[in-house]
Amino acid sequence: MSVYATIGAIDSAQSNDFYDVVLATIGWSKHEDFPGWRAFSEGGKGEGFVLWVCKPFNGEPASAGNGSMVGFMAKSRAEVDAFYDVAMTNGGTDEGAPDLRPHYGPNWYSAYVRDPAGNKIAVVHNG
Repeated sequence: MSVYATIGAIDSAQSNDFYDVVLATIGWSKHEDFPGWRAFSEGGKGEGFVLWVCKPFNGEPASAGNGSMVGFMAKSRAEVDAFYDVAMTNGGTDEGAPDLRPHYGPNWYSAYVRDPAGNKIAVVHNG
């Protein structure tokens, strides 16, 4: 298994639908799927960094971590814009529209959203 992160889903179907369309904007897709769990990776290959979206193993309600965020790299500013737009039209909420953020670097172009379960995600193009 490669490096991975898991994020909680309150409603697996809703979260999976959200990540299916949002991650497609940066070339990611599911590569593993079973009840309550779905894994996403670049190109759906299951290689490199993997994001698991799942109901918590302990059966307790999922909640977003305070200060936790998963960041995805985009190949262009257009991908950042598409990621954000698709997130906003598929149940995401705004945490920072696409823009340059020079305090992170002169070419740091990013957007920040929350998924339907409240998890914070970022998408960044640094170039």
